[in-house]
Amino acid sequence: PIERVGSLEAGGMPKRSRAAAEGSDSAPADDLAALRKLMAQANVDAFIIPSDDPHQSEYVAPCFERRAFVSGFTGSSGTAVVTADEALLWTDGRYFLQAKKELHDGWTLMKDRLPETVPIDAWLAKNLPKGSAVGVDPRTVAFSCAEQWREVLEEAGVRLVGLDTNPVDEVWGARRPALQPSPAFVHGAELAGCSVASKVDQVGEEVRSDGANALVVSALDEVAWLFNVRGGDIAYSPVSYAYAVLRWPCDAGEGNGGGNGGAGAVCEARWYIDKDKVSPEVLEAVRASAGSRATVQLRPYEALQGDLGTLASEEGARILVPSGASLALHEAVPTAAKVSKMSPVPLLKALKNAGEVDGMRKAHVRDARALVRFLAWLDRTGGGRLADPAGAPMPEGVRCGEGRFVDEVEAAAVLEGFRTLEKGYKGPSFETISAFGPNGAVIHYRPEVGSCSSLADTSLYLVDSGGQYEDGTTDVTRTVHLDPGKPSPLELACWTRVLKAHIACATVVFPEGVTGYQLDAHVRAPLWQAGLDYRHGTGHGVGAFLNVHEGPQGMSISRISTNEHALKVGMTLSNEPGATPTRTACPLPSSLDLSVLTATLRMHPLSALLSPLQATTRTASSASASRTSWSSRRLIRSTASAASATCASRRSPLCPSSAHSWTWPS
Repeated sequence: PIERVGSLEAGGMPKRSRAAAEGSDSAPADDLAALRKLMAQANVDAFIIPSDDPHQSEYVAPCFERRAFVSGFTGSSGTAVVTADEALLWTDGRYFLQAKKELHDGWTLMKDRLPETVPIDAWLAKNLPKGSAVGVDPRTVAFSCAEQWREVLEEAGVRLVGLDTNPVDEVWGARRPALQPSPAFVHGAELAGCSVASKVDQVGEEVRSDGANALVVSALDEVAWLFNVRGGDIAYSPVSYAYAVLRWPCDAGEGNGGGNGGAGAVCEARWYIDKDKVSPEVLEAVRASAGSRATVQLRPYEALQGDLGTLASEEGARILVPSGASLALHEAVPTAAKVSKMSPVPLLKALKNAGEVDGMRKAHVRDARALVRFLAWLDRTGGGRLADPAGAPMPEGVRCGEGRFVDEVEAAAVLEGFRTLEKGYKGPSFETISAFGPNGAVIHYRPEVGSCSSLADTSLYLVDSGGQYEDGTTDVTRTVHLDPGKPSPLELACWTRVLKAHIACATVVFPEGVTGYQLDAHVRAPLWQAGLDYRHGTGHGVGAFLNVHEGPQGMSISRISTNEHALKVGMTLSNEPGATPTRTACPLPSSLDLSVLTATLRMHPLSALLSPLQATTRTASSASASRTSWSSRRLIRSTASAASATCASRRSPLCPSSAHSWTWPS
């Protein structure tokens, strides 16, 4: 359905051209001019540059950060559009402030998801003359997104064109980083909670019900989950660049539903990955875990598209290619042999089994200890000014006890140091947001050495961080004031409203079939009553030693996709309301009890200051969700059984209150 220019290289990993190898340093304006020249040579009037790699990952390896290279904006979500005389960036409310700071001169910020902001496809349809061509790299655009763009553009007489060579790579040239591969390693069944054989059988049942006998697995965390392996090709996400194809014989089993492999069929599993990443021991462990239910074969990463063409030519082949996979993968499978819909893997992965839930809880307890130790260190040292009587080990480069506050980068390093002391810690789950004062308003702020702020006792300090542990993934936010007597009435009032929103989420009881989209408004209600809101979702799914952001579940009124999947037992979500005060003063409740307030503006349930039972607060839990019947409908209750008791008295240890006592854990 998409007009093509040239032919794709086999596989999703783009190859560098001679021009790229001969690139040299230049100013951003020169790079933009060079890009426009290449666009003209390719006969396209606009070029769309998404954040994605060939697997549509949220976080990508540096060699795929094309949008950041061309625009200067480094946030994890956003799409750039370049025309002959315009350069625009669409991103959502999490990144408005960051984008304003980072965008190169000559770029326009388009505040996505606001009523007054025109979507990308509509803007192109309106601003390009009839007969124009819009270029995309088919490897970096999801099929579902490309179809939507094509539909809107065609109505305006504009074509969507797939380019063989990504012109950004040509401009980037020799400056483009090389992919730094890391070895894959086994994530054993004792941590994964079940075998590869069990997962293949679950997936097979869903694939057959969709009328297919083969499945393409494109998302990196899905491949890792399927084979019970992890990797290190992308910072913060324990995954390897790889694909998988599961295939069941067309004539196997009884009652095969018109050519689909029956329930007794043995799956042929192909793992497309650089063979140098997979040791014989790892491959043997994967095959042993697959047992008699699947044969696991290693294939070169670049061989996928050619293999899909061969597989599609077989009689009776019906290949499920996820609608969220790249346009390039969809073009590799003829329409007659293709089933295009959502893959069953994301939902199966989201429904944590008992072993994964147990691991998540244990990981959160250890992570809580690290964060509490960090907060205690801030308290003991007055933000790093005083010598530490407890003698906590300091990371290299962090000066403490010299009569000055540590800066944002140093504070993050101290927290990381405490996490490294914990068993099973593998690294951060995302780049720590260590933000003092106004920087805390930048939702995904990134402190930099030499230009970041120092902490002080004059404003708020926010730390949003998380850890990857061998048995779980964490995501925690805390905001404190280093002088408990200085939080303003506005700050305290905002915190109270956030606390009410947090409790509303942690204690909500809802019937089966309710979605996160529906619950989001329930959580925001205490903030809306005070004229407050926040420009991000209330919560996102969290993986089990996988991506810190996991779908399909979520809680967000700005993402209609979170209304497509009901919350189910076993899903893990964050609970993170916030407060964005406007220029108008925040209304203060007449009954405001300041004695129990801390200076916390944003809170996660995956929190250091919650009891171990609260370590993973979920709106739907697999391990201990209580069930009751009401009007013939089952209700799913949050596991936050003690939320009301703990939240009512929760406060930062940096803000002591006469109403409550606090004892630091040893």
